Amino acid sequence: MAKSALDKDLKKVVRLEEATYALSRSIAAPGLAIIFLLAVLLFMAGLAPVGPLSIFVIAGGVVAGYMALNIGANDVANNMGPAVGSRALPLAAALVIAAVCEAAGAILAGGDVVNTISRNIVRPAEELDVFDFVMLMVASLLAAGMWLHLATFLNAPVSTTHSIVGGVVGAGIAAAGMAAINWSMMSAIAASWVISPVMGGLIAAALLGFVKWTVLFRDEDRIEAARRWVPVMIGLMAGTFAMYLALKGFSRVWKPAPETVWALGAAGFAAGWLLTRPWVARRAALIENRRKHVAKLFTLPLICAAALLSFAHGANDVANAVGPLAAIVAAAETGEAAPDKVVLPLWVLLIGAMGIALGLALFGPRLIRTVGEKITKMDAVRAFCVALAAAITVLIASALGLPVSTTHVAIGGVFGVGFLREMLANIGLNADTPKKKKVRPGDPDTLNRTPEEAIRRQIKRETRRLVRRRHVLTIAAAWVITVPAAGLLAGGIYVVLKLVMA
Repeated sequence: MAKSALDKDLKKVVRLEEATYALSRSIAAPGLAIIFLLAVLLFMAGLAPVGPLSIFVIAGGVVAGYMALNIGANDVANNMGPAVGSRALPLAAALVIAAVCEAAGAILAGGDVVNTISRNIVRPAEELDVFDFVMLMVASLLAAGMWLHLATFLNAPVSTTHSIVGGVVGAGIAAAGMAAINWSMMSAIAASWVISPVMGGLIAAALLGFVKWTVLFRDEDRIEAARRWVPVMIGLMAGTFAMYLALKGFSRVWKPAPETVWALGAAGFAAGWLLTRPWVARRAALIENRRKHVAKLFTLPLICAAALLSFAHGANDVANAVGPLAAIVAAAETGEAAPDKVVLPLWVLLIGAMGIALGLALFGPRLIRTVGEKITKMDAVRAFCVALAAAITVLIASALGLPVSTTHVAIGGVFGVGFLREMLANIGLNADTPKKKKVRPGDPDTLNRTPEEAIRRQIKRETRRLVRRRHVLTIAAAWVITVPAAGLLAGGIYVVLKLVMA
């Protein structure tokens, strides 16, 4: 009796400790985020130029930090989700790699699209003074951050670019009317809603199909096929990312000519192919002629691809947080609404980089699991195809002059490989899917059922669904309403600020 009572007491203590730990974790993340924002507040208070707009510069810095936290929580999941879902990286390692690479990209090469965010979307009317312009940018940042916060809470990966664009448009309309918006640029952004996920999905599915038909479906000689084709795929990855980083990752410090970009791509392909051939041969000699073993050859290339994507993402998407802040600082210094030249100081980039890294570490795991595990099952091959497809899609879109969302591209790639798996499973070409349940005569599940109902259930049983449809609907709905939702929020915030400051 005494032992039984002691066991019960011990179980109660363990449950209490677990509940305390869970509570402390739920409190720690918001607490650390608040400490970061307070640090930004003190930092901005010491740097803000003296003048009537200093309060807006300080407020803009804090709101930019809040926006950066939400970018890290939501957008970075698209780069690391497939790697975590495929078990190529544990979550903790993925968070560290992503945080380092995102911050490095933001600091070393960030800010190329600052002018797009701060000047090219809104063309202020003459009656829009510098106070109105600064309030417009503050309202845009706050609205975009709030929308990303809500989307992260709902486990919906949305485009941070579209969020800030929607915020600028909504606040711009509230401040200066419909005529102030550059609608040609908005049309191009709206077109990317469809172009980004479709292109990313098709390219990811094509890459996965190529690997399946050249390597994984070669039942008798998968290892020999892997020796031949895996270095080619790694070379394609190296060449693509060499071009990607030349065009997008380092565009703030270096703008190479098209011939140089192509030369870098060819050099990257050759180097990747030549350097990985002996590595693949050594690894292939140690594995069995099984799909799971061959798929592990893609693990290291996948980790490299995810890290490179994070670097390029930090270089580009940091402007979504600090672009409006840079415009606010420039307006405060020049006294002009929408100044002709917006310079991006290093300290502004530091706020964005630190916020993205911290937001990822504190709030990113939930969405990383959603992208990597809950849409469709991932392995190293599928995740590698998604990462490579994201880079290829952005390259193609840049060459065609199409603005695309890296979020939409990556999520489209995840759906693309998932639907390809589903299609192949339903025609009997995907042996890695679960076996069909056998139905025996007299099974309780078959009793009291009409022939028509039995046929319908048999068809449903034979049609395998390897992509969770509810995530398709949730994510698509979040994408569609991102721009109008952020715009309405920003317009309302601008009106409130206008009334308060009147």
